[in-house]
Amino acid sequence: MIGLMIVAVMVGALWMFGSLIGLVFKVTFGLVGGLIGLLAGGIGLFIGGLVMLLVLPLVALSLLPLCLPALLLFGLIWGIAHIARRPVTAPTVSR
Repeated sequence: MIGLMIVAVMVGALWMFGSLIGLVFKVTFGLVGGLIGLLAGGIGLFIGGLVMLLVLPLVALSLLPLCLPALLLFGLIWGIAHIARRPVTAPTVSR
């Protein structure tokens, strides 16, 4: 019975040692993978922003015929509001 208990303790100790090695590998590869993921995400954001800066003017120009009536209407409304907000000169009193 004691021999069986010693074998069980040895198997349990080896199991715990293997679990500890697995934990170290999992944490190490998780951190390395996380850092590589952050680096790749940053590079992706940079490249995506650069492409957006290059493509956005072309998209705006292609949508100009569709948006031109609304832009003209807003410009007209802004012009009327701008003219209406001119400062009023105070009347001068002459004696």
